[in-house]
Amino acid sequence: MLKKTIKLNSTTIEYNLKVNRKSKGIRLTIHTDGCLYVTVSRYIPQFIINRFLVNKSDWILNKIEYFIKNNKNFKTKKQEKEEYDKYKNEALILVKERLEYYNKFFNYKYNKVSIKNQKTRWGSCSRKGNLNFNYKLALLPSDQADYIIVHELCHLKEFNHSQEFWSLVALQIPLYKEIRLKLKKEGLDLG
Repeated sequence: MLKKTIKLNSTTIEYNLKVNRKSKGIRLTIHTDGCLYVTVSRYIPQFIINRFLVNKSDWILNKIEYFIKNNKNFKTKKQEKEEYDKYKNEALILVKERLEYYNKFFNYKYNKVSIKNQKTRWGSCSRKGNLNFNYKLALLPSDQADYIIVHELCHLKEFNHSQEFWSLVALQIPLYKEIRLKLKKEGLDLG
């Protein structure tokens, strides 16, 4: 990999040039730290690469600026694993306590309870009665964590999002609609 520089819209930027025999054209990648990577076929001359970068300069500069500005919001895989390891036991204790509390009312049978590092879900319920929860429940306000736990518990009775399902949730979490909106802003979904 070669370090190169180019002037785009009066801004000099450094980029990493990688020549790949299997590549058929030019591919741009901007990592979350704002670094630009250019992967090219070995047959593409430097002046074509430069022209391509100049043509894409607005897009490149906007993406680099976005990632640099928002870099604090991005976590590396190592950071995510460390956070998961740190909070999974806390999340498991919380979930088991709250399941026991709410299930005194519902009295549903469930099997295994697991804490996972899910990227897109707060929780899920399998047809076998296994309940899975995101470790990030340990980081949520108690009303939101309780809503997620009750939501998955109610799937044991209604394996859908029908009116009957929401009526069950409302029995223990009357303000579920408001809590749901807050959670949607967090970017994760319920299964």
